[in-house]
Amino acid sequence: MINSSKTVGRSSAAFELARAIVKAAPTDASVLIVGESGTGKEVVARAIHKRSTRCEAPFVAINCGAISASLAETAFFGHEKGSFTGAAATTKGCFETADGGTLFLDEVTEMPLPMQVQLLRVLESGQYHRVGGAELRQAHVRIIAATNRDPKEAVKSGRFRSDLLYRLAVFPIRVPSLRERQSDIAYLAQRFLDELNAEEKTRKQFSEATITHLEAYNWPGNIRELKNTITRAYILANDTIEIGPMMPVFRVKTPDLANGFLKIPIGTDLANAQLALIQATLEYYSGDKRRTAAALGISPKTLYNRLEQIKGDAPANGTSYRRR
Repeated sequence: MINSSKTVGRSSAAFELARAIVKAAPTDASVLIVGESGTGKEVVARAIHKRSTRCEAPFVAINCGAISASLAETAFFGHEKGSFTGAAATTKGCFETADGGTLFLDEVTEMPLPMQVQLLRVLESGQYHRVGGAELRQAHVRIIAATNRDPKEAVKSGRFRSDLLYRLAVFPIRVPSLRERQSDIAYLAQRFLDELNAEEKTRKQFSEATITHLEAYNWPGNIRELKNTITRAYILANDTIEIGPMMPVFRVKTPDLANGFLKIPIGTDLANAQLALIQATLEYYSGDKRRTAAALGISPKTLYNRLEQIKGDAPANGTSYRRR
């Protein structure tokens, strides 16, 4: 799908996301995409653009959090030659570059407040000036914005304007985290592997155990982390991809760390069980090694030595664990 479900997965959460993409695409309404880092917000924005009537025009992405307040106006609206020291040539801003197409404002809640005022003015009037210019220009773009913050909390904290939020969130879309759509993990992992196989003309495949471990992991970095993990494993594997020392030691799946229980599958070898207990206890005590050592009944030195051993000798099967 850009055909949309192929873009995002096959779970019910992915289906709802695909449905939102299809509904939003043919309109010119501003879209605000909200989701954790790595969930694929720009992929969603591009899918909307490609299904829209603006698909033949440019898709221009700008990271609002990477622009200083002093350069924001130029980045968005461009400037005329000689308009300030160092302006050796006339330069287009992203509104002009995206003319007729889609302007994607990534991490929009990180935009400097003075720039928020100017952006709101352009969205209301559809017009702007280049810095140092007199000509009134028309803004022929569709706005899609994205953030990994709760936009209402950003407004409440004073870092984002409520009137700008209302302008941007005409059609809000929430992108679920990967841990909310566990049934998509195997599908997405296979899709990434298929792409690598096609690029490199290989026929590598996952072992069954690998899929089990992928589905058990928490994926705090979401789809981006999954894709990077598959790529790294692909590079290091021969014909079959196994969870091994090349992969991160997967963290527990459930975010509930307060109930004090650790679930370890029957058949787990002693070294992996010990590693799981150390990891879980460290996480429970927020990385405090003294409290972790005391809880485990060992000295801080013994814990330190064990952690050093873990760094140099990760378990070969990359076993993952869940709390209950």
